[in-house]
Amino acid sequence: MEELLVKQAPLDRRDDTWPDSRTSGQKLNGCDASLPLTARLDARRRPSGCPVLHQRWQGLLFLHWAFDPAELGSVLPAGLHLDTFEGRAWVGVTPFHVSRMRPTLLPAMPWLSEANEINLRVYVHRDGIPGIWFPSLEITNRLALWGARLVYRLPYFHAQMDIEQNGDALSFKRERLATDGPRAMLDVQWHRAESLPPATPGTLEFFLIERYVLYCGEPAGSMRARIHHRPWPLRSAHVLRLASTLLEAGGIPVPAAPVLAHAQAEPLDVEIWLPTDV
Repeated sequence: MEELLVKQAPLDRRDDTWPDSRTSGQKLNGCDASLPLTARLDARRRPSGCPVLHQRWQGLLFLHWAFDPAELGSVLPAGLHLDTFEGRAWVGVTPFHVSRMRPTLLPAMPWLSEANEINLRVYVHRDGIPGIWFPSLEITNRLALWGARLVYRLPYFHAQMDIEQNGDALSFKRERLATDGPRAMLDVQWHRAESLPPATPGTLEFFLIERYVLYCGEPAGSMRARIHHRPWPLRSAHVLRLASTLLEAGGIPVPAAPVLAHAQAEPLDVEIWLPTDV
């Protein structure tokens, strides 16, 4: 499989394809006209009932590429529709570290509650509810892998990952070890820069990052699960190195657009609910 090399979009350039990660607060109002802004705001509300899982996410990097929707239509499961911003569909990759994984009412356990994870995500909606569909997910924790496969029917794969951090410089290397899926790799290094204000509703940042619904199940997209946390704390990110075959392994074409990057500014505690049929 050919390795994909991607250059970061220069942060001082603006055009109709992408904005840079310093555009917080500028309203672009390009969200899919079929979804009112109220639908995106409603998804951020804490669901009723009790979450079943708790996690802490940290060191996360958002990598995003814009696509012509026609390039992705054949990839989506039945029942899901591409969510677009200013006529463009978006695909993301998010490497991060997970800690304090635990079921509700139980404490986190040493070794069992830690993992490194990478998600390949496509932005979709169903029944007027915006969310994320994952063509693939990678994780180092086998117990979490089998739990997510069993309960959420998510396509998790076991992978080996190495993370290094030196101040605000981070690197993430991973290679899929599973034999039940195509081989894929990610090698990324980035530097966290200035803090950003919270993403403003109506901006591209809000569209990409403030997502609180995931579509899962068998067949894919037949269940919906909710998560809840405070709005994402962000910093701008400079990608220093990026090589990946994750998108191709997930059936997504090699992106022509430069990568758009944002970094997590501080750890985030997350609540996760059980999935329901849609």
